[in-house]
Amino acid sequence: MLTFEGATVYLPSEIARTNVTIADGAIVEIGGPVQGARIDARDQILAPALIDVHGDAFERQLMPRPGVYFPQEAAVIDTDRQLATNGIATAYHAITLGWEPGLRDVDRGRDLIRVIADLAPRLTVENRVQLRWETFAFDALDVIQEALHGPLLPSVAFNDHTSMTMRAYDVPIQDRGFELSPDFSIAALDDDRMKKRTASKAHRAGLSEDDYIALLARVWDRRGDVPEVIARVAAMAAEAGAPVLSHDDTTAQTRAWYRARGATVAEFPMVLDAARAARDAGDSIIFGAPNAARGGSHIGSLGAGDMVEDGLCDALASDYFYPAMLAAVARLDAERRADRLALWSLVSSGPARAMKLRDRGTIEVGKRADLVLVDWPDGHAPAVTGTWVGGRMAYRGHAAGALSVPGKPRVPA
Repeated sequence: MLTFEGATVYLPSEIARTNVTIADGAIVEIGGPVQGARIDARDQILAPALIDVHGDAFERQLMPRPGVYFPQEAAVIDTDRQLATNGIATAYHAITLGWEPGLRDVDRGRDLIRVIADLAPRLTVENRVQLRWETFAFDALDVIQEALHGPLLPSVAFNDHTSMTMRAYDVPIQDRGFELSPDFSIAALDDDRMKKRTASKAHRAGLSEDDYIALLARVWDRRGDVPEVIARVAAMAAEAGAPVLSHDDTTAQTRAWYRARGATVAEFPMVLDAARAARDAGDSIIFGAPNAARGGSHIGSLGAGDMVEDGLCDALASDYFYPAMLAAVARLDAERRADRLALWSLVSSGPARAMKLRDRGTIEVGKRADLVLVDWPDGHAPAVTGTWVGGRMAYRGHAAGALSVPGKPRVPA
């Protein structure tokens, strides 16, 4: 048993200075006396730990330099520790299952999923998987099936970067139509502009520009079969009860089409029509925390801060940078986009609802003790000082001044 004493606690409907006691992995009392071990949490915030529904920053640990691969076990362990120090108790690693060779190859994704599962007893936070499936990657279905029957239920995200790549040259990515429409405007593969468009992808895949475009041409020939394969994956996800997402929606039609196939989460909608269509239908809406932390999208899509203020965002994901989640809350708070409890819900209860995780995301009696202590002085950036996952301490960091400032209570170990 453990009691956090005197913290500023982010409860579901209020912020209160009180005590929170945990035992056997759960929250057992709020506002009672100190029981068991004591943590002096005065002058700190105790909040629900963060839940990251889409993060692919782990790719930098897997391939720290282009074409240089690192052992997967070491990469996963390091990523896990990064998550803990950033207050993230539950993380969905967005593992791309694509048709490209290299970093995002299906077989490499399978290996990584297995490594994460095998390492679970040695990891500090709950490492889950988002099956970031490229809808033209037909070879991924066996991997998806295996993952859906793994120890921790993954989410399934429908990604179509193939059609995005094949869009007409005069069409910005935010203006492309519904990808599976027969009227979708297509670029010519033998145009020199395709080499420019695909150069970074070819580099990532370890292919020459010509070889990449030749592979793209072969994959594009599958287009007529894509809706049927999506339906098969959607049925697999539904049978397992997995949360299903669509990615980068640009039209209300796109959102409706994927919703009809069980995708009740809109991840990173690119235009207002798609976001509003999601809200009108009661879908969960996810935006990138880096977008919010930086003050806008780096590719010219919707601004996450504006979406939060307009009630069109339920969750913020780390996307490509784990510290962005806490930084996003701080910036949105400074900009007065919403009250602090509403902002914190974007990294806790909102993601929990989107991923159907009913046992966490809020500080309530009976909920799992996934908690984070935060030092957040007025006018300064917040910093995580402790993360607990199911009542178990995953990270504890003491600032140098906290142990030595005269007159300030010593923070217990």
